[in-house]
Parts: sequence; structure tokens; C-alpha cells
Amino acid sequence: MTRSKPAAVPVPEPIPSIVVRHSKIHGNGVFARRKIPAGTLVSEYIGEIITEKEAEKRTGLDPENPYHTFFFALGNGKMIDGASGGNDVRWINHSCAPNCEAREDNNRIFIYTLRDIERGEELNYDYGLVLEGRHTPAVKRAYQCLCGQPNCRQTMLAPKRGRRPAA
Repeated sequence: MTRSKPAAVPVPEPIPSIVVRHSKIHGNGVFARRKIPAGTLVSEYIGEIITEKEAEKRTGLDPENPYHTFFFALGNGKMIDGASGGNDVRWINHSCAPNCEAREDNNRIFIYTLRDIERGEELNYDYGLVLEGRHTPAVKRAYQCLCGQPNCRQTMLAPKRGRRPAA
């Protein structure tokens, strides 16, 4: 007697852990569809790899919001432009009290949770934008933070080296 091989049972795809929807912080945001444990890789930040010079050409194309981009600086001097071939994590908003962090590995960016994220909670990380030159009040307003956290530094700009953020 020969046994027939059982038919392959399709394995369901896992439910994606994130979804993009309107955010109270700013525009779109990324939210947890289920509980996500601390230390979890959420996703890679992907997009077109461009030079800083190309990023400068692409900056300010939206007259309504000239400082809004999806650029992510890499340690090798290149940039990832999430607006070109990017994925959902490009919509993660900034927060001065982040629940995620971006980690660079081999010129790629990965988003990890810093703590347990509850279902329905918005994911965020500290953009820590680095701008050369003086951080004037006008520049800080252009990069205003809207996170609403008690320790908000009022800007998405990284503190200048040697300076500690206001407590």
C-alpha cells in the first residue's frame, strides 16, 4: 500500500505589523496593527539612493511645505529618498520621546522598536536632523516639532554638538 503525499497547506501571510493612516502629529503616520515587542525590527527604510547634491535639487519642490522631504542620510554621505521607491516607514513621524530608533547597517537603515508598542499606537523616532550653520529661530520654526511630548525640544533638529537638549 502506498501513501499519497498530503497536499501542501498554504501558510497564511503574517498580518503586517504596521499601517499608514492620518496622524495627530503631522499628516500621515505609521501605527501598530498589533502589539510589537521591544527590540523588534519593524522594517527597512527603503528608497532611491542619491547623492547629497541630488537631494539639494529635490528639496523645496512642494511650495506648500518646502522643508518636507523623505531623505535619510547615510554614513557614507549618500541619502535614501523615500519619496522615490520608498515604503510605508517613510511616514513615521518625529518625536522627542521616541518609541523606535533608526539603525544603520552596511549603508542601509532599519527601524527597531525601543519598547513594547501597543496596538493602535503611533510609531515615531527622533529625526535628529543635522543642519550646518546657525539654528536661528526662523530655522527652528521651519523644522518645528509637533510631537507634543512634555520634554519636546520644539524642533526636529539635533542639538548642536556639545550642547545638551533643554530638559
